[in-house]
Parts: sequence; structure tokens; C-alpha cells
Amino acid sequence: MEKEKPLIEDTAAMQNGLFEEPDRSEEISKYQKFKKVDGATYRKVNIFLRKRTYITAREWAIARLCSDFKTPYGAEMTFIGENLPKLCPFMEEPYSPQAVNQARTAFKRKVRKSGATFFYGAMCGFFTLDELDDILFESSEVARFLLEIEGTSLEIDDEIDIEDKISEIMRKLGESANVMLNSRRNGAENEEEEGDEEEDEEDETQ
Repeated sequence: MEKEKPLIEDTAAMQNGLFEEPDRSEEISKYQKFKKVDGATYRKVNIFLRKRTYITAREWAIARLCSDFKTPYGAEMTFIGENLPKLCPFMEEPYSPQAVNQARTAFKRKVRKSGATFFYGAMCGFFTLDELDDILFESSEVARFLLEIEGTSLEIDDEIDIEDKISEIMRKLGESANVMLNSRRNGAENEEEEGDEEEDEEDETQ
């Protein structure tokens, strides 16, 4: 199991009350993510996500917040949990640091499993290369849509770099899949030829 990094806000000094957490109300009020779903209920956001992804509304919100509120020591789980309803409009109540960590872990696990499922589907020969291109295009459109809704913008150079890396992976994946499929076909053809030769030999001996 993946070992969690220590959290800066949960240090022994803070727990012992040697210093107080600074007032971050201004930072919270300036956080502009998820404004496009302001007024939407958790249930509606969850239904929206379930139609397009495997993640829940809480996993979406916390994955974004953990990405935005990071320190060299890890995500600020106490800060995120305590201020969750203020930072994300469809989250209805604060979370404990443990609940934040559970949602973050669930998000990571689902991404890994989704990736494994996709690559298996690509490598087992079930999809053609054109179908894989369609899947990749649809997936990237959904991802862009989610980023737009949550209010995250990527620099054009970063977006191009990500797309280039994914395209390179897909190219190598397609080549590997073709090699395996051709090897499989050749093996099946050789078995058929050997079977035909054995039948011919039996006919000759009769």
C-alpha cells in the first residue's frame, strides 16, 4: 500500500499549540474553482460525473483541492477538510483529514484501474486502432470539459506537451498491439498448416 507523506499542518508543534495557524480567510475567498457549478447540489454533480467518469463528486473536488493546496510535505488535508464547503460550493460539510485522505486515495485507485482497463483493451486486440483513437479523443474532450467547469486552465504549451506524450504512448501501444496480433495470427496459421500436413500424411498411409 502506498505510504502517505507527512502533512505540514499536522506537525507535533502545531498539535501542541506552540503556534497558531495563520488566518487564511482571504485566500479562501479568492479561490475561484468550481464557480460554474455554484448552486448545484452534490447529488446533481455526482450524477453528472457518473455519466462520464468513474469518480464521485467528493473525489473530484478533493483531487482538485489536493492538487491546488500542496506543500513540500504533501497536501494540506486539515485545511482542505475544515474549509471544504467554502472552497467547493457543492460540498455540504467539513471533512476530517482522514476523510480527505480516503477520498484522495480512492481517486488515485480509480485512475490506476481505469488506466489498466484501457491499456488491456488496447493490447488484447478487442479494439481497432481507429476505435482507440476515438476513445482517446472522447476521453480528452471529457477531461477538458471537467477542467473548464472547475475553472482550471492549462498553458497552451503544457497542453500540447501532454497531448504529444499521450500520442507517443498510443503510437507505441498500437505498434505493440499489432505485433502481438500478427504473432497470434501467424501462430494460428502455422497450427492449421501443421494440422493439414498431419491429415495428408494419414491419407497417404491408408
